[in-house]
Amino acid sequence: MNNVPISVVIPTYNRENKILNSISSVLKQTLPPKEIIVVDDGSTDATVSKIQETFSDKVQILLLEHKGVSHARNRGVENASGDWIAFLDSDDEWLSEKLDKQWKHIEEHPETEILQSQEIWIRNGRKVNPPTRLSKKDGDIFEQSLEFCSVTPSSVLLKKELYQNQGGMDEKLLACEDYDLWLRITSQTTVVLLDEFLLVRYGGHKDQLSFQYPAMDRFRIYSILKLLSSHLLNQTQRRLAEQNLFIKWEVLRQGRIKRNNWKEELDLILDSVLKEGFDSYFGIQMQEFLLKNQNWI
Repeated sequence: MNNVPISVVIPTYNRENKILNSISSVLKQTLPPKEIIVVDDGSTDATVSKIQETFSDKVQILLLEHKGVSHARNRGVENASGDWIAFLDSDDEWLSEKLDKQWKHIEEHPETEILQSQEIWIRNGRKVNPPTRLSKKDGDIFEQSLEFCSVTPSSVLLKKELYQNQGGMDEKLLACEDYDLWLRITSQTTVVLLDEFLLVRYGGHKDQLSFQYPAMDRFRIYSILKLLSSHLLNQTQRRLAEQNLFIKWEVLRQGRIKRNNWKEELDLILDSVLKEGFDSYFGIQMQEFLLKNQNWI
């Protein structure tokens, strides 16, 4: 490995058929990282044994009980010795100059705290173009981050200090944990976009979280409510957050009404949460309603 202070953190769970390609793409970097930390989230397949057989002397492996990707990423960062963190999902791959080009930008612009790159999308084995509305932007992307997850974990290089100061990933979240983190980060700092394609991002397989959990906007509503209660937003950010919250809430509401599964008192609870905060009595009720998967099956 190298003296460049970059720690690569790869969370994984039952990815025996994909993880080796991900690790190989890190080992092919023209600028090697300081270390590669694979965090296994309690895999029940041959993920760990395959890594040990192939890369035992090249990676560190953390073995955890199955508690989700947020827990895995947080433990990986805690164990990282580098000042900079590069995440890589265990079904994605980097192009060989990914770290090299990002690090050169940091050397030229030392004020940078977080940067990402463009990405190539592969869906079910075919290259596709992402929707125009998902185009990545540079700078202040808080407004875009309210609408959807505007930062791709596998394309990011960020300061470890920034990640930890923002509290890391929220381990209560079953999904959209990246949306939640980037929302907090983009409310406080800008994100640099390195306008080069340095990541191959694979999708469409059934083990992705978006296939496992219904009504994904409930997790985003949770994140916006939590952020509104933090009192970290300026007046403009707060207005944007509330606008986006009501849009997502109405979509969720209409979906439940169609299924005859809506209680009108939920609208009153939302009003109370906005007035009293996410840690209030009604805030705790709202958290349970949004996060408990049984409510959405």
